[in-house]
Amino acid sequence: MNNIAAKLRARRAEVRTRRALSRAIDTAATATVRQELIAIAQARQTHLR
Repeated sequence: MNNIAAKLRARRAEVRTRRALSRAIDTAATATVRQELIAIAQARQTHLR
């Protein structure tokens, strides 16, 4: 049962991180910052899978 709960917590944390990063990209002050955030998001995707 602990394994299932841990997987659910990890999934929720992943979703929260993805939403926060998406929100940060949408509200970025400059195009440069937006590009940096997009690069971070793309790098994270390869590590999450």
